Amino acid sequence: MFIYKRIVIAQHERGLYLKDRSINKILTPGVYRILDPLGRVSVEVYNLTVPEFEHPYIDVLVAEQRALCERHFQVIELSEYEVGLVYKNGKLNGVLAPATRQLYWKGPIDVKVEVLSISEDFALPHDKVGLIAHARAESVPREVLNYVYLAEVSDKHVGLLIVDGELVKTLQPGLYAYWKFNRRVVVEQVDLRLQAMEVQGQEILTKDKVTLRVNLAAQYQITDPVKARSELVNFTDYLYREVQFALRQAVSARTLDTLLGNKGELDQAIYTAVSQKVSDFGIDVRSVGVKDVILPGDMKDILNQVVATEKAAQANVIKRREETAATRSLLNTARLMDENPTLLRLKELEVLEKVTEKVDKLTVFGGLDGVLKDTVRINVRPD
Repeated sequence: MFIYKRIVIAQHERGLYLKDRSINKILTPGVYRILDPLGRVSVEVYNLTVPEFEHPYIDVLVAEQRALCERHFQVIELSEYEVGLVYKNGKLNGVLAPATRQLYWKGPIDVKVEVLSISEDFALPHDKVGLIAHARAESVPREVLNYVYLAEVSDKHVGLLIVDGELVKTLQPGLYAYWKFNRRVVVEQVDLRLQAMEVQGQEILTKDKVTLRVNLAAQYQITDPVKARSELVNFTDYLYREVQFALRQAVSARTLDTLLGNKGELDQAIYTAVSQKVSDFGIDVRSVGVKDVILPGDMKDILNQVVATEKAAQANVIKRREETAATRSLLNTARLMDENPTLLRLKELEVLEKVTEKVDKLTVFGGLDGVLKDTVRINVRPD
């Protein structure tokens, strides 16, 4: 039976000396011969390259042997509203959650813990956000991301920081990170760019009882995201419904002929009704336009017949107007000829000129006087 135990503690190791299952001391590097005839002594060897000290008796060790702990360990104790950033040899390596007690061996690995208060400011320091968000697997444990809420606010957007259901502040474009401990953090993004909305296939009855299907487009922009989010459950749905209501009200108050004759008036009526209501909630409606007015098939046929009849009537009116104008012109010409014999002879010569274009030979007797005063005799050359 061996009475002595030979224990070897290497340069990178420490030995936890337990007697009767109670921590008695810590062995530094060296060779030890321990007299233990009754087997009451045990030594647990720890590798200092793993600086975290894990043991079920940590609380007892800290409470009853504080001086021993401070000589061999770095003792970190965090409150309910404190977080620790763990650096090993100057590099961020991990995070300690609130209400954590952690012991690190004093040894070859330089361990430092930066304690941050999160009772009020729960945002990560700006210089740590990118380091954690884009951490490599070998540099920062991926489970660290479980402790952090990451949010990236895109360009031309604004972020709404909501903590435990309360809107705290707005965020400009950029990358943000917040501790999840003791709170629920959410960042909602609101697009500040000009946006389009389509209202499709709205079947509406006009004032003269004609059913139409109308397609409408609207453009809008969020000018006050805080007001839009705080006072409306969903500002997009709200705007869509208001456009629907305004469209139905405007169409139902007009006849079919009015709607088809002046779409610009319909657009203006809808725009005025919608913009007045939504402007109080931080929404600016820039434009509203009716894209299509679709009629039922039978109504299309009726309107086509009406249009065809109107065009035929217009054509007849134009034809009669031209005939009247031509007759009036002839009457004026006849009156001038009656009053002026020379004008009459000029007209006769004009007719004669046209006749001569059809004959091969023309014989005139009496010279010019014979042409102007005597009867004109046209001889046709025999074949």
